[in-house]
Order: sequence, then structure tokens, then C-alpha cells
Amino acid sequence: MPLAFAAGGDAVLTVVGRHGAARLARVSLADGAVTLLTDEDREVVSGSVTPDGSRAALCLGDVTRPGVLAVWDSLTGVVKDLWDPNAELLAAAALGEVEGFWYPSFDGQMVQAWLVKPPGFDPRVRYPLILQIHGGPHTAYGVGFFHEFHVLAAAGYLVLYTNPRGSTTYGQDFANVIQYRYPGDDARDLLAAVDLVVTRDYVDEARMGVTGGSGGGLLTNWLIALDHRFAAALTQRCVADWLGFYHSADFCMFTPFWFRRPPHEDETEYLERSPVRLAAQIETPLMIIHSEDDWRTPIAQGEAMFRALKAQKKPTVMVRFPGESHELSRSGAPSRRVQNQQHIRRWFDHWLQGKEAPEYGL
Repeated sequence: MPLAFAAGGDAVLTVVGRHGAARLARVSLADGAVTLLTDEDREVVSGSVTPDGSRAALCLGDVTRPGVLAVWDSLTGVVKDLWDPNAELLAAAALGEVEGFWYPSFDGQMVQAWLVKPPGFDPRVRYPLILQIHGGPHTAYGVGFFHEFHVLAAAGYLVLYTNPRGSTTYGQDFANVIQYRYPGDDARDLLAAVDLVVTRDYVDEARMGVTGGSGGGLLTNWLIALDHRFAAALTQRCVADWLGFYHSADFCMFTPFWFRRPPHEDETEYLERSPVRLAAQIETPLMIIHSEDDWRTPIAQGEAMFRALKAQKKPTVMVRFPGESHELSRSGAPSRRVQNQQHIRRWFDHWLQGKEAPEYGL
């Protein structure tokens, strides 16, 4: 959503991130004061403002709707919904409840999280749990609609997602604290969320999985090397070897943002923070999904994990998508996006629900 002058010209209208939500805001030109104009439980997906700044057309999402056309009026301050293009489709779909909560991490830092429950949730039943980890690392989950999570919930899973240290929308300090320590305390934040949720009687601690893409794939690799509580894992477009990544990725934000020095000066940090060096410690069955035309995290990253585990005869499978990029799950060919979701579901269904998966040799 582009910047626009508010009515009167004494402020601008824009979108700001607050606690996992993109919200319409009025920013005073005089003192920079920020006034939030949309609710904390709705996400501004896109929008535009009238030339006089009196109204804004918005596409708003939330945990149960991917996008509703709405209008904000500066005179009344009211947001009015105009049209939900998915109303008929979603009326026929059973979506599980999404519970938002905050929890204290290992050092008392409060972290925001959400838990998607299966449709028809019964607290007397023990459900398998899947931890979802976002990438970036400087991005955030939040109050938007995540169709992948609802698909897994409909298959009988609890889906936990959280915004550990390094996530945006919680201020500069919270996001930047992982500099030179990624992965690190952010991984401990993730495990603290799992520790909390497994205290609930409806979580089956013996049937837990973990997955994530890009930076979330890195953290997936890292977690299963250090913690053996997960019965299955799936790493997507991951980072496994920081040295190889430094020399082949399509961007160069390594120094001074993530590492103090380039590897030809000192490779110690790169080695210490590379999950593939810990492959001997991994016991969790791991599926690796990677695209062959991924230049952000080149496919050699996934291959490194696959070969390290395969050489040890540990349960692992690699799924390669030809002609797809780092954006497979978001803007890949529709048929490939469906296939990607099918692989995720099949892998977890086998290890967490005991279903046969002969296509993986299991």
C-alpha cells in the first residue's frame, strides 16, 4: 500500500506492522505520532487512498478469511466490509479455531504465538502437533490467513506457529537481537512454545513434527540436530551449510548483518552455525523439499542435508521441483503448489499417523 496524504495534509496514511498484523495507520507529520486505524485481529493485505485522503479501499484478511474488500472512512473512523469473494467457498469449509496467545520464553521474554485446532476439536482427544517456523528471519507470522495450516488442521493436526526473536513487528531491538547469533536464542523461543503447548492434555507428545521454509528450513535442521523430541521433520528451501551459502546465494547481506567477517578471513562462525555439521546428531526422519531453480537458497543446501543423512543410512527423502524457484509455495505453478502440499501431508501422515507411504520407500 503506497503512502498517501491524509485529509488536511497534516499526516500520511500508510501500513505499519504491530504484533503480527499489518495495520492501517495515520502518522503525524508534526511529531511522528502513530494512530492505528484498523483492528489488531485483521491484516491489511493491500489498499489505496482517495486523492483527498478521506477514504481508503482495503483488502483485509484474518485467520479465517484470506481477503475481504472493505472501506475505511476518515470522518467516522469506521471500517466497513463490502465484499467477501470467498464467502460461499468458506461457508462450506470447516475451519478449525485459531487460538492466539503469548508465552514466556526461557529468559522471560514474551513471545507471540498461535495454535490452529482441527475442525470439531475435542479436548479429550490427543492430537499430533506440527510446529511451523517462518523464514526471513526478519519476517513474521500473524493474523493473516494461512491455508497450509488449515489444510493440516483439517487432517487432524494441531498446528503451532510463533514469532521468535528476529521476527518483525515487535520493534527494532527484538528483531536485531539475533545478529551474529542465528540460529540461537530464536530456536530456544520455538522450543519454549512447544514446552508450553505439550502441557495441555490434548497434545500427543509422542507424535510431533516440525517444518519451515528458507530461514525456517534452517531452524528445522538446527532443531532436530539439538533436540530429539520430534518424530518427523520436513525442511523446505533450507540453509544447511553457511560456507556454501555465502559463495552461491543470490544476495550478499552476510556481513556485517549476519556475520562479523567474510569466511576467507574467519570461517569459524559459518561452521559453528551450519546444521549440516551436526548431521551425526540427527535422529528425526527428514524430508527435504527444494526447487532446482532456487537462487536464494541454492539446491546444494538441501542436497548437503540429504547426502549427510543418506550416508549414515538415516531415514531421509529429497523431493526436487524442476523449473521452480525459492517462491514455490507462494507463486509456483498451481499444480506444483498442490504437489508440494501433498508431499508435506504424506510425510507427516506416515510418521505421525502411521499411514503407509510406499512412494518414499517406507
